[in-house]
Amino acid sequence: MSFSRYAIFYLPPAGALADFGATWLGWDVAAGQPVRHPDMPGLDDVTGSPRRYGFHGTLKPPFRLADGTDLSGLQRAVARMATTCPPGQAQGLTLSRLGRFLALVPLGKAVEIARVAATCVEALDGFRAPMDAVELARRRKFGLSDRQDALLRRWGYPYVMEEFRFHLTLTDRLPVAQIALWTERALSVMPELPAPFVLDAVALVGERQDGRFELIRRYALGG
Repeated sequence: MSFSRYAIFYLPPAGALADFGATWLGWDVAAGQPVRHPDMPGLDDVTGSPRRYGFHGTLKPPFRLADGTDLSGLQRAVARMATTCPPGQAQGLTLSRLGRFLALVPLGKAVEIARVAATCVEALDGFRAPMDAVELARRRKFGLSDRQDALLRRWGYPYVMEEFRFHLTLTDRLPVAQIALWTERALSVMPELPAPFVLDAVALVGERQDGRFELIRRYALGG
């Protein structure tokens, strides 16, 4: 399998939460295959964008490989990084509204989760191909603060480091009138959420030719 881009994600370990995310979105990123939705009218329509990525929390956003690098070298670098990066922990996870999206977010302080993400962004940046002018313009059209623009130019993405907010996306942007409905529906099928929430492994994933992401390998955090 060849991949056009790579990323570092948090993927829930095998179990109830991972199963929920896969069936809710209709794509199992760990298995690299479609999954049948629950019997819930309209669910396919409100999960189109997050389905491409699978149920995940982004740690290092998707990037193309830089010239002179390859997947084997990236895998070795992720393995080295993981052995020296301690796990992160938060009080738990909770369903939340992010603007007009629904997502699972950490309860309480998430500084340890942010620290893991910052480590992934920085330690693997040598494998990221620089943005071209088209990519830069596309990111800027959404309106960025001066700091977000500086992060975009330095790290290839505006929402990293102190702008990072860990989340596991559940929906596309919803009409305001439907947010309460989809909140209720998600809660009706969601398993008990972890408390505490422990991020003790990272996942190297690749973007397939069909635009969907799948797991390449997990790496335990062992610092």
